[in-house]
Amino acid sequence: MQNYFDEYPHRRRNPLTGEYILVSPHRTKRPWQGQTEEPPQDKRPQYDPKCYLCPGNQRAGGHTNPQYTSTFVFTNDFAALLPETPEPPEITGKQSLMHSEPVHGTCRVICFSPRHDLTLPQMAPAAIRQVVDLWAEQLEDLGKTYDWVQIFENKGAIMGCS
Repeated sequence: MQNYFDEYPHRRRNPLTGEYILVSPHRTKRPWQGQTEEPPQDKRPQYDPKCYLCPGNQRAGGHTNPQYTSTFVFTNDFAALLPETPEPPEITGKQSLMHSEPVHGTCRVICFSPRHDLTLPQMAPAAIRQVVDLWAEQLEDLGKTYDWVQIFENKGAIMGCS
């Protein structure tokens, strides 16, 4: 039973409020470099050989990015949700307050540009249009499987995300 709650994403019910929260314990297994974040540099390089998202670089999960030349999308190597998870074990006795349900999902990463130094407002209008079109494609594709699709921009560890 403990293995399930240490390995798979699930929702847990707070018995006092009835609300559910998402728990993704498997994400503790992803590599962490132990760094502290410095404020962003005024001038960043166009390509960073240490960046997991730059074209041709190896990601933390071991996959190598293609030499992409515009937008690029891939399934997150260390996603908070997984497309398939087993059913949780039945809990009885003293632990019956631990009510949980399996959750399923797909988390994708979209690289807006092959250039490490560009943010969305710095991109050309045609390149921004490619990003918006890809958002729409992802919304349509994932919407065939899931009732809820959330698109957001992750600014990384400096913003509390990774």
